[in-house]
Amino acid sequence: MTTKTTIQKILVFLLFKLNWRKLFLAFSVFTSGSILLQMSSLPLPFIQWMSLPHSEFWGRTPLDAALLLGRSHAQIVTLSGSDFLNSSTKTYPKERKRGRKNGIKANLLLSAPTVPQNVKEVDSHMKRYVSTLTPEEALAYVKNDVQNANPSSYDDTDLYAPLFRNISIFKRSYEWMEQLLKVYIYQEGQKPIFHVPHLTGIYSSEGWFMKLLMENQQFVTKNPKEAHLFYLPYSTRQLQMALYVPNSHNLKPLAVFLRDHVKMIAAKYPFWNRSRGSDHFLVACHDWGPYLLKEHEELMRNTIKALCNADASEKIFIPGKDVSLPETTIRNWKRPLRNVGGKRPSQRPILAFFAGHRHGRVRPILLKHWSDREEEGMRIYGPLPNRVSRTMSYPQHMKSSKYCICPMGYEVNSPRIVEAIYYECVPVIIADDFVPPLSEVLKWDAFSVRVGERDIPRLKEILVGIPLSRYLVLQGNVRRVQKHFLWNLKPVRYDLFHMILHSIWCARI
Repeated sequence: MTTKTTIQKILVFLLFKLNWRKLFLAFSVFTSGSILLQMSSLPLPFIQWMSLPHSEFWGRTPLDAALLLGRSHAQIVTLSGSDFLNSSTKTYPKERKRGRKNGIKANLLLSAPTVPQNVKEVDSHMKRYVSTLTPEEALAYVKNDVQNANPSSYDDTDLYAPLFRNISIFKRSYEWMEQLLKVYIYQEGQKPIFHVPHLTGIYSSEGWFMKLLMENQQFVTKNPKEAHLFYLPYSTRQLQMALYVPNSHNLKPLAVFLRDHVKMIAAKYPFWNRSRGSDHFLVACHDWGPYLLKEHEELMRNTIKALCNADASEKIFIPGKDVSLPETTIRNWKRPLRNVGGKRPSQRPILAFFAGHRHGRVRPILLKHWSDREEEGMRIYGPLPNRVSRTMSYPQHMKSSKYCICPMGYEVNSPRIVEAIYYECVPVIIADDFVPPLSEVLKWDAFSVRVGERDIPRLKEILVGIPLSRYLVLQGNVRRVQKHFLWNLKPVRYDLFHMILHSIWCARI
């Protein structure tokens, strides 16, 4: 058979024997499937890419434009917790060449999806993309996304915007925490100093956080390589009870014990030395918490510290890097919400109330000027007298007072601040160097009053000078913020466990 004859038979087969309709249909299905597969891998739904207005694209920062176009110059903006939570304008990053910086691969950054400003929540496509990154790369992406949260994006009935410094940034950051955060808990350490939470008393915050985090399955990971944070699960209260010699006034043995534990962790694992402790955190509510860190420089300077004794003047607690931990008094750990609640404003005849010992520099001045002034609506006492407590208990006084005075004791912190919130009494904070709890996200002047130590003689004048309308706003906001300070046996969204964890998360990113 000649070559010419073979070619003629092939042509006849292609023209008359082959079913061209079926072939075209198969090709169309294959092409459409390929297009849909590529669309499904986009970091945002296709309709959002199509609906981006001209100004939405060309009005972006250099970082956004580079990410959208895949250009070769981009930089992730790095902010401290307080910086990005307080920011209301975009930061315009400088361009840089490709390369590695802080462990972030430039080529991965170039392909990161940019978030259109009308996105209201963390999109599933973004979640999928971020889940493919290393912990450091994921945090870099989240920093940029949180910083650019749209102020008008969120309408959440569970949150009340006037309580927050920036409700949109908080909401966006909180959503990323829920989707992304993984915490590794070190298993080393002898009990009860480590791993045994102390759940009652005025230092119980550290114990409740430890208990709820160790029970948590959403945030805790057993794989340290996927962790964004590393938790040192010790209790300052348990450490004090186990090692402190009463009346010795010597804290060094406790600090040395903690120093040696951290050195053991650093020798056994690579994670501390990799970051010099900057991705590790501790939670300590005892007044001594900051002072027990002094024997280990990296522990004191680099680690994220959640401390009740949040004294900015001593340079151990660093605002913007560390977290002010609420000091909560829990009397019955099985019923942490017992007695929470208060009376209506019209049923609060007492102007201001305080009862407590003469600890520290502030309380003696307070008692000097305002004790024995009951006829003026000022119920200011040392320890609550028996003649008074027989008629009205301490909680009943708080529930019947418009303002609850919260002066510092030996240290700047006071459990009365959260007690006042529990009993729906407006806190009056008197401690010049105190950083209020969770202040990187909460706007404290929306639900409390701050009085300078030198203004104690004018305390009644200041409180009486607050208009009734302003007081009603403050008291209403106390009731609204209350849920953010509650310990629940099973944590719920936006409660105190989640708020503390979110503040630590903010410090990390």
